[in-house]
Amino acid sequence: METDSLVRLLLLLPLAGAVFNGILPLFIPSLRHRETLIGTVGTAVVAVPFLIAAYLFAGFHGEAHVANFYTWMAAGDFSVSFAYRVDQLSLLMTLVVTGVGALIHLYSVGYMHGDPGFWRFFAYLNLFVFAMLNLVLGDNLLVLFLGWEGVGLCSYLLIGFWYTDLKNSAAGNKAFIMNRVGDFAFLLAMFIFVKEIGSLDFARVIAEGPTMDQSTINWAVLLLFIGATGKSAQIPLFTWLPDAMAGPTPVSALIHAATMVTSGLYMLARLSPVVLAAPAIMNVIAIVGALTAIVAATIAITQNDIKKVLAYSTVSQLGYMFVASGVGAFFVAIFHVMTHAFFKGCLFLGSGSVIHGMHHVEHELHKDGHGHHLDPQDMRTMGGLKKYMPSTQKTFLLATLAISGIPLLSGFFSKDEILFKAFEAGTTGMSAAWFAWVVGLVTAFLTAVYMARAYYLTFEGTPRWPHADKLHPHESPWTITTPLWVLGILSVVGGYVGIPAVIGHGEYNLIHHFLAGGHGPVAERAVEAHVSLGTEWGLIVLGSLVAIVGFWTGRRLYLKDGLASDAALASRFGGAWKLWQGKYFVDELYEKIVVRPVIGGAEKAFAPFDKYVVDGMVNAVGYVTRAISYVLRYLQTGLVQSYAVAIVFGVLLVVGMMLFG
Repeated sequence: METDSLVRLLLLLPLAGAVFNGILPLFIPSLRHRETLIGTVGTAVVAVPFLIAAYLFAGFHGEAHVANFYTWMAAGDFSVSFAYRVDQLSLLMTLVVTGVGALIHLYSVGYMHGDPGFWRFFAYLNLFVFAMLNLVLGDNLLVLFLGWEGVGLCSYLLIGFWYTDLKNSAAGNKAFIMNRVGDFAFLLAMFIFVKEIGSLDFARVIAEGPTMDQSTINWAVLLLFIGATGKSAQIPLFTWLPDAMAGPTPVSALIHAATMVTSGLYMLARLSPVVLAAPAIMNVIAIVGALTAIVAATIAITQNDIKKVLAYSTVSQLGYMFVASGVGAFFVAIFHVMTHAFFKGCLFLGSGSVIHGMHHVEHELHKDGHGHHLDPQDMRTMGGLKKYMPSTQKTFLLATLAISGIPLLSGFFSKDEILFKAFEAGTTGMSAAWFAWVVGLVTAFLTAVYMARAYYLTFEGTPRWPHADKLHPHESPWTITTPLWVLGILSVVGGYVGIPAVIGHGEYNLIHHFLAGGHGPVAERAVEAHVSLGTEWGLIVLGSLVAIVGFWTGRRLYLKDGLASDAALASRFGGAWKLWQGKYFVDELYEKIVVRPVIGGAEKAFAPFDKYVVDGMVNAVGYVTRAISYVLRYLQTGLVQSYAVAIVFGVLLVVGMMLFG
C-alpha cells in the first residue's frame, strides 16, 4: 500500500473504534454489555496502527514524506491543509503512542470489567489516541493544535469519567481550565507566525522562523513554552496533573505517562530550530524545568497515595525533559519521553494492579461486616504484597529501578544523557545550565529515595491492612499482568538505543543518529568545546553513584518499618516536611489570588449585569412579542364572516389604488 493510504488508515482506525464503541451503543443499547466485543475492537484499532507504524518505520529511508489530503481552509495567500508528516520524530512518537496505548487498552479490558460505563471508557480512549496521532503526525501547527485540543477534551472526559463523584468532576474541570491558559499562549504564538511568515506549515516556520526579528522570536518561543507548560505540567501550571489521578488508573498511564503530558516536549522538539534562535528563553526553559523537577520530587517523598507519588514523579520527570530542551538537547528530551513511557507506564499500571487487589480486601472487609474503612490507594495500609502479587511486584521493581537511574536500565541512559548535556552546556557558557545540572543531580537522588519508599511500603515488610491473617489480595488477571511484563522488560532494555557517546565515539547512540545527527528533524545546540573522555566517564560514575546511594537510602529507611521512618523524617525536617506535605500550598495560593477574586468579582459585577441587562433584554423581547400577539390575535377570530369582510376590504383597497393611484 502507498504511504498516504497507510497514514489515512493509521489515523482513521482509532476514530472508527471511537464511533463503534461510543455511537453505536447509543442506538443499540445491548452493545453496552458486550465487554469482550468492545474491548477487542477498542484494542485492535490501536494495535493495528502500531503494526502500520512499525511497517513504516522499517521501510523508512531518511526522507520525510508528507501526506497532503485536502485543503482545510484558505484565505488569500494563507491556506492550511489536512497534511501529515512521516519522518523520524513523528514515527518514533507514533510507535510510543500506539504501542503503549495498545497495552493500556488490553490492560483496561481487565481493569474496567464490570463497570457500567465500559463502552464509554473505550470510546474515550480510542478518541484520545486519534487526537494524539493528529498531534504527532500533523504537518502544520493548526493540525497539531487540533490534536492538542482533542487530547485536552478527552483528558477532561477521562479524568472525570466517574463524574458522579464531585471530586472527580472537579479534577476534570481543573485540568481542562488550566490547560486552556497554556493553549491561549500557544494560539498567540501561532498568530505571530501567521503575521510574520504567513504560514503555519512546519517547513516554512522552521526555515523562516529563525530569521524573524529577535524580540519577535523571543516572544514566539516564550508563548510556545507557556503553551507547553500547560500540557506538560510545569511551574506554574502543574497542579492539575496530580489531581487528575481521580480518573481510572489506565487513564493515568495513558495520559500522564506516555502521551498527552509529553506533547509540549514534542512541540518544542518539532520547532527546535526556532527555539534555538531564542537563547534567552532557553535559559528560562532550563531553569523552570529544573525547579519543577525538584519541587515535584520533594512533594513526592511525603505522599501516601500510591498514584499521587507517581503523579508528582511524572511532573518531576517532565522537568528533566524540559531541562534537556532548555540546554538544546531536544533529541535527549524525546529519548527520555520514550524511556519514561516504558517505566512510568509500567508503574502506573502496576499501581492499578495493586489497587485492584486491595479493592478485593476492602470488599471482603465490608462483606464480612468488620466495619473497617480501607483506602485501597494508601500505601500505609499495604505492605507484604509480593507474597500475593508476584508478577505485579517483579515488574514494579524493574520499573522502580529504571526510573531511579540504576545503571544499565533504561532510565539510567536517558537521565545520564540529560545530566551530561546540562554539564556540557555549562562548560560552553550557558548561564542556566550549571544550575540545572546541580538541581538535576539532587533530583536524581530524591527520585531514587521516593521510588524506593513507594516500593518497600507497598510490597515488602508485613501486611498492615485489618485482618491480614485472613484477608489476602489476589494477583490480577492476565489482561493486566501481560502489559506489565511487556513494559517491565522494555524498562530494562529500552535505553540501549541511546548508549552514551563516550562508548564507541557515539557510534552506538542510535537515537541521536536517528533524530538528530545532521539529517534528522531535530536540531541541536552548537557546542564549541567538547568535554574530555575522563570527565564523561566521571559524570557517568557520579550519576550511577547518586542513583545507587539514593535507592540504598530509601531501602534502609523503609525496608523494615516505613511508617516509623516517615515520622522520623517529618520530625527531622520539621517545617520543610510540612511545606512538602502541603505541596508548597500552591493550590491554596491559586484559590486565594485567582479563584476567589474571579468568583467574587463575577458575583458582584457580572451577576447583576447578567440579571438586569442580559436577562432584561431577553425578557423585553418576550414582553414585546407577547404585546404584539395580544393585538394581532383579534385578526384570527375563527369566524368565516370576519375573514370574508377582510377579503372584501382588501379587494376594495387594491381596486382603489389602481383607480386613484
